[in-house]
Amino acid sequence: MVVSLVQSSIVWENPHANRNIFRDLVIKADKADLFVLPEMFTSGFTMNPVPVAETMGGETLTWMKDLAAHKDAAICGSVVIKENGKFYNRFLFAEPNGDVHHYDKRHLFTLAGEHQQYTGGRDKVIVSFRGVSICLQVCYDLRFPVFARNTEDYDLLIYTANWPMVRIAAWDALLKARAIENMCYVAAVNRVGIDANGHQYVGHSQAIDFLGAPIIEPFEFEGTLSFTINLEEMLSTRKRLGFLNDRDSFTVQ
Repeated sequence: MVVSLVQSSIVWENPHANRNIFRDLVIKADKADLFVLPEMFTSGFTMNPVPVAETMGGETLTWMKDLAAHKDAAICGSVVIKENGKFYNRFLFAEPNGDVHHYDKRHLFTLAGEHQQYTGGRDKVIVSFRGVSICLQVCYDLRFPVFARNTEDYDLLIYTANWPMVRIAAWDALLKARAIENMCYVAAVNRVGIDANGHQYVGHSQAIDFLGAPIIEPFEFEGTLSFTINLEEMLSTRKRLGFLNDRDSFTVQ
Protein backbone atom coordinates (compact mmCIF):
# COMPACT_ATOMS: atom_id res chain seq x y z
CA MET A 1 0.00 0.00 0.00
CA VAL A 2 1.19 3.50 -0.88
CA VAL A 3 0.17 6.21 1.61
CA SER A 4 0.35 9.92 0.76
CA LEU A 5 0.60 12.60 3.46
CA VAL A 6 -1.16 15.82 2.39
CA GLN A 7 0.07 18.86 4.34
CA SER A 8 -1.30 22.37 3.82
CA SER A 9 -2.34 25.62 5.43
CA ILE A 10 -6.08 25.86 6.17
CA VAL A 11 -8.35 28.84 5.47
CA TRP A 12 -10.17 29.67 8.71
CA GLU A 13 -13.79 28.44 8.75
CA ASN A 14 -14.03 28.31 4.95
CA PRO A 15 -14.93 24.76 3.83
CA HIS A 16 -15.31 25.68 0.15
CA ALA A 17 -11.83 27.22 -0.08
CA ASN A 18 -10.26 24.36 1.83
CA ARG A 19 -11.86 21.69 -0.34
CA ASN A 20 -10.36 23.44 -3.36
CA ILE A 21 -6.91 23.58 -1.75
CA PHE A 22 -6.88 19.91 -0.84
CA ARG A 23 -8.44 18.81 -4.09
CA ASP A 24 -5.64 20.48 -6.03
CA LEU A 25 -2.99 18.84 -3.85
CA VAL A 26 -4.54 15.39 -4.17
CA ILE A 27 -5.20 15.68 -7.92
CA LYS A 28 -1.60 16.73 -8.59
CA ALA A 29 -0.13 14.01 -6.36
CA ASP A 30 1.36 10.78 -7.67
CA LYS A 31 -0.75 7.64 -7.54
CA ALA A 32 -1.38 6.29 -4.04
CA ASP A 33 -3.83 3.98 -2.27
CA LEU A 34 -4.57 6.33 0.61
CA PHE A 35 -4.41 10.13 1.01
CA VAL A 36 -4.32 11.47 4.58
CA LEU A 37 -5.51 15.05 5.28
CA PRO A 38 -5.23 17.06 8.54
CA GLU A 39 -7.67 17.37 11.42
CA MET A 40 -10.64 19.69 10.70
CA PHE A 41 -9.23 20.21 7.22
CA THR A 42 -12.30 22.17 6.05
CA SER A 43 -12.27 24.73 8.88
CA GLY A 44 -9.17 24.76 11.03
CA PHE A 45 -9.37 23.83 14.72
CA THR A 46 -12.40 25.99 15.49
CA MET A 47 -14.38 26.06 18.71
CA ASN A 48 -17.23 27.67 16.77
CA PRO A 49 -18.79 24.62 15.07
CA VAL A 50 -22.15 26.11 14.07
CA PRO A 51 -21.15 27.88 10.81
CA VAL A 52 -18.91 25.06 9.52
CA ALA A 53 -20.66 21.89 10.69
CA GLU A 54 -21.96 19.48 8.06
CA THR A 55 -24.00 16.31 8.07
CA MET A 56 -22.97 12.88 6.87
CA GLY A 57 -24.83 13.74 3.68
CA GLY A 58 -23.11 17.09 3.31
CA GLU A 59 -20.82 18.62 0.71
CA THR A 60 -17.51 17.54 2.20
CA LEU A 61 -18.25 13.85 2.49
CA THR A 62 -19.72 13.86 -1.02
CA TRP A 63 -16.56 15.64 -2.18
CA MET A 64 -14.37 13.04 -0.44
CA LYS A 65 -16.24 10.16 -2.07
CA ASP A 66 -16.02 11.76 -5.51
CA LEU A 67 -12.31 12.49 -5.11
CA ALA A 68 -11.67 8.96 -3.83
CA ALA A 69 -13.40 7.50 -6.88
CA HIS A 70 -11.46 9.81 -9.22
CA LYS A 71 -8.09 8.84 -7.71
CA ASP A 72 -9.06 5.19 -7.06
CA ALA A 73 -7.82 5.71 -3.52
CA ALA A 74 -9.17 6.26 -0.03
CA ILE A 75 -9.34 9.85 1.27
CA CYS A 76 -9.33 10.51 5.02
CA GLY A 77 -9.19 13.38 7.51
CA SER A 78 -11.37 14.91 10.22
CA VAL A 79 -14.33 17.26 9.71
CA VAL A 80 -16.83 19.03 11.99
CA ILE A 81 -20.02 16.96 11.81
CA LYS A 82 -23.43 17.67 13.35
CA GLU A 83 -25.58 14.67 14.21
CA ASN A 84 -28.64 14.42 16.44
CA GLY A 85 -28.10 17.94 17.72
CA LYS A 86 -24.47 17.30 18.74
CA PHE A 87 -21.16 18.30 17.18
CA TYR A 88 -18.32 15.85 16.59
CA ASN A 89 -14.70 16.11 15.53
CA ARG A 90 -15.15 13.17 13.18
CA PHE A 91 -12.43 11.30 11.30
CA LEU A 92 -13.91 10.32 7.93
CA PHE A 93 -12.42 7.54 5.80
CA ALA A 94 -13.93 7.41 2.30
CA GLU A 95 -13.13 4.46 0.03
CA PRO A 96 -13.21 4.71 -3.78
CA ASN A 97 -16.17 2.31 -3.93
CA GLY A 98 -18.29 4.73 -1.87
CA ASP A 99 -17.97 3.00 1.50
CA VAL A 100 -17.39 5.37 4.43
CA HIS A 101 -16.00 4.66 7.91
CA HIS A 102 -15.79 7.14 10.74
CA TYR A 103 -14.23 7.61 14.15
CA ASP A 104 -15.26 10.33 16.62
CA LYS A 105 -12.29 11.83 18.47
CA ARG A 106 -12.27 10.37 21.97
CA HIS A 107 -9.82 12.67 23.74
CA LEU A 108 -11.15 16.21 23.36
CA PHE A 109 -8.61 19.00 23.88
CA THR A 110 -9.76 20.55 27.15
CA LEU A 111 -7.04 23.22 27.06
CA ALA A 112 -8.88 24.81 24.12
CA GLY A 113 -12.37 24.02 25.43
CA GLU A 114 -13.06 21.40 22.78
CA HIS A 115 -15.00 19.34 25.33
CA GLN A 116 -17.44 22.24 25.75
CA GLN A 117 -18.37 22.36 22.07
CA TYR A 118 -17.98 18.79 20.85
CA THR A 119 -19.09 15.36 21.98
CA GLY A 120 -16.34 12.80 22.42
CA GLY A 121 -16.44 9.34 20.90
CA ARG A 122 -16.03 6.14 22.87
CA ASP A 123 -15.11 3.43 20.42
CA LYS A 124 -11.78 2.59 18.86
CA VAL A 125 -12.13 2.17 15.10
CA ILE A 126 -10.06 -0.18 12.93
CA VAL A 127 -10.58 -0.06 9.15
CA SER A 128 -9.51 -2.78 6.74
CA PHE A 129 -8.55 -1.40 3.33
CA ARG A 130 -6.65 -3.15 0.55
CA GLY A 131 -5.26 -5.75 2.91
CA VAL A 132 -4.06 -3.26 5.53
CA SER A 133 -5.61 -2.91 8.99
CA ILE A 134 -5.72 0.76 9.94
CA CYS A 135 -6.37 2.40 13.33
CA LEU A 136 -7.86 5.92 13.16
CA GLN A 137 -6.84 8.57 15.71
CA VAL A 138 -7.11 12.36 15.98
CA CYS A 139 -4.53 14.82 17.36
CA TYR A 140 -4.84 14.87 21.20
CA ASP A 141 -5.42 11.08 21.15
CA LEU A 142 -1.65 10.89 20.61
CA ARG A 143 -1.02 11.69 24.27
CA PHE A 144 -3.01 8.66 25.45
CA PRO A 145 -1.15 5.44 24.55
CA VAL A 146 -3.53 3.06 26.32
CA PHE A 147 -6.35 3.84 23.88
CA ALA A 148 -4.05 3.30 20.89
CA ARG A 149 -2.45 0.10 22.26
CA ASN A 150 -2.24 -2.47 19.50
CA THR A 151 -4.41 -5.23 20.93
CA GLU A 152 -5.99 -5.82 17.50
CA ASP A 153 -2.71 -6.42 15.62
CA TYR A 154 -3.42 -3.51 13.27
CA ASP A 155 -0.77 -2.56 10.71
CA LEU A 156 -1.02 1.22 10.38
CA LEU A 157 -1.79 3.90 12.95
CA ILE A 158 -2.95 7.24 11.52
CA TYR A 159 -2.91 10.56 13.37
CA THR A 160 -4.56 13.56 11.73
CA ALA A 161 -3.91 16.81 13.60
CA ASN A 162 -3.77 20.55 14.17
CA TRP A 163 -0.71 20.46 16.45
CA PRO A 164 0.90 23.89 17.14
CA MET A 165 4.59 24.70 16.75
CA VAL A 166 5.03 25.48 20.46
CA ARG A 167 4.55 21.78 21.32
CA ILE A 168 5.97 20.21 18.14
CA ALA A 169 8.77 18.43 20.03
CA ALA A 170 6.13 16.40 21.88
CA TRP A 171 4.44 15.53 18.55
CA ASP A 172 7.71 14.19 17.13
CA ALA A 173 8.59 12.19 20.24
CA LEU A 174 5.16 10.68 20.84
CA LEU A 175 4.70 9.57 17.22
CA LYS A 176 7.93 7.61 17.39
CA ALA A 177 6.88 6.08 20.70
CA ARG A 178 3.52 4.95 19.29
CA ALA A 179 5.28 3.21 16.38
CA ILE A 180 7.80 1.45 18.62
CA GLU A 181 5.41 0.26 21.32
CA ASN A 182 2.78 -0.95 18.85
CA MET A 183 5.21 -2.37 16.25
CA CYS A 184 3.23 -0.75 13.45
CA TYR A 185 3.64 1.88 10.79
CA VAL A 186 2.60 5.41 11.81
CA ALA A 187 1.36 8.03 9.34
CA ALA A 188 0.83 11.48 10.86
CA VAL A 189 -0.47 14.60 9.09
CA ASN A 190 -0.45 18.08 10.60
CA ARG A 191 -1.14 21.50 9.07
CA VAL A 192 1.01 24.56 8.39
CA GLY A 193 0.28 28.28 8.65
CA ILE A 194 -1.30 30.53 11.29
CA ASP A 195 -4.92 30.23 12.42
CA ALA A 196 -7.38 32.93 13.53
CA ASN A 197 -6.29 32.47 17.14
CA GLY A 198 -2.69 33.30 16.28
CA HIS A 199 -1.43 29.74 16.69
CA GLN A 200 1.44 28.87 14.36
CA TYR A 201 1.75 25.44 12.76
CA VAL A 202 4.90 24.07 11.13
CA GLY A 203 3.55 20.74 9.95
CA HIS A 204 6.04 17.98 10.74
CA SER A 205 3.84 15.46 8.97
CA GLN A 206 5.83 12.24 8.88
CA ALA A 207 5.90 8.47 8.54
CA ILE A 208 7.64 6.03 10.86
CA ASP A 209 8.21 2.30 10.55
CA PHE A 210 7.42 -0.48 13.03
CA LEU A 211 10.80 -0.17 14.79
CA GLY A 212 10.66 3.61 15.11
CA ALA A 213 12.83 4.48 12.12
CA PRO A 214 11.78 7.47 9.99
CA ILE A 215 10.49 6.76 6.49
CA ILE A 216 9.37 10.32 5.79
CA GLU A 217 11.23 12.85 7.93
CA PRO A 218 9.12 15.66 9.43
CA PHE A 219 8.55 18.29 6.72
CA GLU A 220 7.31 21.87 6.91
CA PHE A 221 6.25 22.74 3.36
CA GLU A 222 2.83 22.59 1.74
CA GLY A 223 2.59 19.50 -0.43
CA THR A 224 2.44 15.72 -0.45
CA LEU A 225 4.96 12.98 0.32
CA SER A 226 4.34 9.25 0.02
CA PHE A 227 5.65 6.01 1.47
CA THR A 228 5.03 2.30 0.95
CA ILE A 229 3.89 -0.17 3.61
CA ASN A 230 5.72 -3.49 3.51
CA LEU A 231 3.41 -5.84 5.41
CA GLU A 232 5.59 -8.91 4.93
CA GLU A 233 8.60 -7.23 6.49
CA MET A 234 6.56 -5.84 9.40
CA LEU A 235 4.85 -9.14 10.19
CA SER A 236 8.07 -11.14 9.98
CA THR A 237 9.75 -8.66 12.34
CA ARG A 238 6.88 -8.93 14.81
CA LYS A 239 7.13 -12.71 14.70
CA ARG A 240 10.92 -12.71 15.08
CA LEU A 241 11.02 -10.26 17.99
CA GLY A 242 7.74 -11.21 19.68
CA PHE A 243 7.36 -8.00 21.66
CA LEU A 244 3.60 -7.79 21.15
CA ASN A 245 3.21 -11.24 22.71
CA ASP A 246 4.07 -9.66 26.07
CA ARG A 247 1.34 -6.99 25.98
CA ASP A 248 -0.56 -6.28 29.18
CA SER A 249 -4.27 -7.08 29.30
CA PHE A 250 -6.53 -4.16 30.21
CA THR A 251 -9.95 -2.59 29.69
CA VAL A 252 -10.47 1.01 28.51
CA GLN A 253 -13.40 2.72 30.23
